Amino acid sequence: METVAKFICAFCSEENVIEVDISAGMYQEYIEDCQVCCRPNKIKVYFDEETLTPHLEAEYEE
Repeated sequence: METVAKFICAFCSEENVIEVDISAGMYQEYIEDCQVCCRPNKIKVYFDEETLTPHLEAEYEE
Protein backbone atom coordinates (compact mmCIF):
# COMPACT_ATOMS: atom_id res chain seq x y z
CA MET A 1 0.00 0.00 0.00
CA GLU A 2 1.68 3.22 -1.16
CA THR A 3 0.87 6.62 0.25
CA VAL A 4 2.20 10.14 -0.30
CA ALA A 5 4.25 11.75 2.46
CA LYS A 6 6.36 14.88 2.90
CA PHE A 7 9.76 15.61 4.37
CA ILE A 8 11.78 18.79 4.82
CA CYS A 9 15.25 18.66 3.25
CA ALA A 10 17.98 18.69 5.89
CA PHE A 11 20.14 20.87 3.62
CA CYS A 12 17.91 23.50 1.97
CA SER A 13 14.74 23.23 4.13
CA GLU A 14 12.48 22.78 1.11
CA GLU A 15 9.46 20.49 1.31
CA ASN A 16 9.65 17.26 -0.72
CA VAL A 17 6.78 14.93 -1.59
CA ILE A 18 7.55 11.22 -1.90
CA GLU A 19 5.69 7.92 -1.95
CA VAL A 20 6.19 5.50 0.93
CA ASP A 21 5.12 1.87 0.98
CA ILE A 22 4.00 0.30 4.26
CA SER A 23 4.54 -3.19 2.85
CA ALA A 24 8.28 -2.59 3.38
CA GLY A 25 7.71 -2.49 7.16
CA MET A 26 6.56 -0.19 9.96
CA TYR A 27 10.04 1.34 10.23
CA GLN A 28 12.09 2.16 7.15
CA GLU A 29 15.33 3.99 6.52
CA TYR A 30 16.78 4.93 3.16
CA ILE A 31 18.48 7.71 1.15
CA GLU A 32 16.36 10.11 -0.93
CA ASP A 33 17.74 13.01 -2.96
CA CYS A 34 16.10 16.40 -2.44
CA GLN A 35 13.93 17.37 -5.39
CA VAL A 36 15.18 20.98 -5.11
CA CYS A 37 18.90 20.94 -4.21
CA CYS A 38 19.61 17.28 -5.20
CA ARG A 39 21.55 16.56 -2.00
CA PRO A 40 21.08 13.19 -0.28
CA ASN A 41 18.86 12.97 2.80
CA LYS A 42 18.70 10.01 5.15
CA ILE A 43 14.97 9.42 5.50
CA LYS A 44 13.50 7.62 8.50
CA VAL A 45 9.87 6.56 8.10
CA TYR A 46 7.69 5.45 11.01
CA PHE A 47 4.07 4.35 10.56
CA ASP A 48 1.52 4.94 13.31
CA GLU A 49 0.31 1.49 14.37
CA GLU A 50 -3.35 2.52 14.67
CA THR A 51 -3.85 4.88 11.72
CA LEU A 52 -0.92 3.74 9.50
CA THR A 53 -0.08 7.42 9.00
CA PRO A 54 3.57 7.84 7.95
CA HIS A 55 5.89 10.16 9.90
CA LEU A 56 9.14 11.16 8.21
CA GLU A 57 12.41 12.58 9.51
CA ALA A 58 15.26 13.75 7.30
CA GLU A 59 18.90 13.91 8.36
CA TYR A 60 22.13 14.90 6.64
CA GLU A 61 23.72 12.14 4.58
CA GLU A 62 27.34 12.72 3.68
